[in-house]
Amino acid sequence: MSVKVILRRSLSILETARTMKAKLKLSLTWQILIALVLGFLVGMLMQGNVEFAKEYIYPIGTIFLRLLKFVVVPLVLVSIILGLISMKDVSTLGRLGLRALLYFVLTTVFAVTLGLVVSTLLKGILPVIDMSGMEKPQLAETQSFVQQIVNMFPENAVRPLEQGDMMQVIVIALLFGFAIVKLGDKAKIVSDFCVSFNEVVMVVLGFVMRLTPYGVFCLLCPVVAENGAKIFGTYAALIGMAFFCFFLHAIIVYANCVWAMAKMRPGKFFKGMFPAMLFAFSSDSSLATLPVTIRCAEGLGVRKSITNFVLPLGATINMDGVAIYLGVTSVFVANCCGIDLSMQQYMAIVFASTIASVGTPGIPGGSLALMAMVFASAGIPIEGVAVVAGIDRLIDMGRTTMSITGDASCAVIMEHFENE
Repeated sequence: MSVKVILRRSLSILETARTMKAKLKLSLTWQILIALVLGFLVGMLMQGNVEFAKEYIYPIGTIFLRLLKFVVVPLVLVSIILGLISMKDVSTLGRLGLRALLYFVLTTVFAVTLGLVVSTLLKGILPVIDMSGMEKPQLAETQSFVQQIVNMFPENAVRPLEQGDMMQVIVIALLFGFAIVKLGDKAKIVSDFCVSFNEVVMVVLGFVMRLTPYGVFCLLCPVVAENGAKIFGTYAALIGMAFFCFFLHAIIVYANCVWAMAKMRPGKFFKGMFPAMLFAFSSDSSLATLPVTIRCAEGLGVRKSITNFVLPLGATINMDGVAIYLGVTSVFVANCCGIDLSMQQYMAIVFASTIASVGTPGIPGGSLALMAMVFASAGIPIEGVAVVAGIDRLIDMGRTTMSITGDASCAVIMEHFENE
């Protein structure tokens, strides 16, 4: 079968999937899974035509990546500002709000650190996908810790946006977000503009995300053509490592925090939360699981006034599962590209992942956009986003379960603190 025939039939199947979406409302997840399977099959058939795949198929995927890079900076800038604006009510709630926010931030930092440590320790024994040919973003030369901190702060408001310096973009967003919150009604015009501009960015992101199936196919096909069947074992290893980190985080953080801070047996906590955890695993949505999470937390003795505040807040800003996933995939893709991450890059991943997980509200295709932002901040090729996009849905079930469990552990702990 010739290369032209293979491509013609593949594009026909993708077009059929697009038509099915219009008729059956096929979700983006299913479209990506179809593109993933096609990428595997066509890549296996094109193992004797690797150069053709790289020269004529890969550039189409590059267009998708360019558009993804284009939307990341305005997405991160505006969404972090809106995240801070939305938390202005937290400051008025005083002690409870500050304690809950501190708990969410600390558990998120631990989550991304756990993902980095475990994946770094295991990377030597896990199979990899050869992505060494991908272009690596340029990072500054190795610098001292103090100089790295200094370089996080911009000296120009426009240059970080133009150059895509994500650390400085995040700092700009934090400064403007805090200023808008402090000014209150005086900054209402700016606040309203951010809300409107965010809507525009969401629509643009929606346009880009519609191209994801085509991007996944065109980026994955050359990789499979070059690596062959061993790529299946690599994906299985990545999924297993992510879920292993989820399990460790639940045992190390949630179980111990509930036991030490709320004086509740971990077995009682997990048993009480099991219905919500099961619902989150199957529904893949923290917000959809919220009513079940509230009911389970109240069954553990948390009063309604606390569940009605802490759990919706957590469903919006607490994403420990996402933080773990960003840490694991960062090390995985860097290893596939032959990059030995430096301490500077590890710090960039921790900082960017924490801000992305805590400060960014839920968005369509959010995990892929956030992953691109974290990769860019650490000098990792963002082409790796498309390579892992196909299994994102499988890992997302574990991510959602982690997030709602973390929300509930915070509610239980806040209940104990308030009683004291």
